[in-house]
Amino acid sequence: MEQHFHGQLESLKSQLLSMASLVEEALHRSIQSLVERDQDLALLVLNSDDAINMAEIKIDDFCLKLLALYQPAAIDLRFITSALKINSDLERMGDQAVNIAERTIELLKEPQLKPLIDLPRMAELSQKMVKDSLDAFVRKDPELAHDVCRRDDEVDALNDQVFRELLTYMMQDPHTITRAVHLLLVGRHLERIADHATNIAEDVIYMVQAKTIKHRFDVRRIDV
Repeated sequence: MEQHFHGQLESLKSQLLSMASLVEEALHRSIQSLVERDQDLALLVLNSDDAINMAEIKIDDFCLKLLALYQPAAIDLRFITSALKINSDLERMGDQAVNIAERTIELLKEPQLKPLIDLPRMAELSQKMVKDSLDAFVRKDPELAHDVCRRDDEVDALNDQVFRELLTYMMQDPHTITRAVHLLLVGRHLERIADHATNIAEDVIYMVQAKTIKHRFDVRRIDV
């Protein structure tokens, strides 16, 4: 029975990674659609959302089934509960990709406001955080997870910079307000993607070390 249970845990990991692949592709396409002003790519992102949502439901059900059937303890319990939270963060990242694609479609209705410099940089940093948080999960690597958490401040700083620059545009010329607001929202969505990657990294640390670092706390949990 124990061998079968660990086979089920491997299946859960595989399902999570398959969903993560869908999400990473959606994120990449959403940013590419913005930078290249490509409506077809943006529409692909919108159309991919159902598959991500269905994957989330399937993984949620599988996790609850494992909890009910096997009543796991210690690291196995932490793995399943972390998988539930990672699953939710991945789905929300998919939603952020959809949001960026929707902003892109709106931006395509008007001339480009300005060359995009900081937003692609934010996107690059956020996507690397997502990749590394998932690598930390696969490798059970708390050091890489800690590194992901530290990088969140860099994304936040870039988002502040984007806000200040676009605010200047809006103050100087009211005709730019609509386009600037869409770009501000893109920055916000990218910042949220980095937050979700940070959540995954924090879950990895909890899963491996039974330690909670959310909200800047560092609390050692007792194994059950």
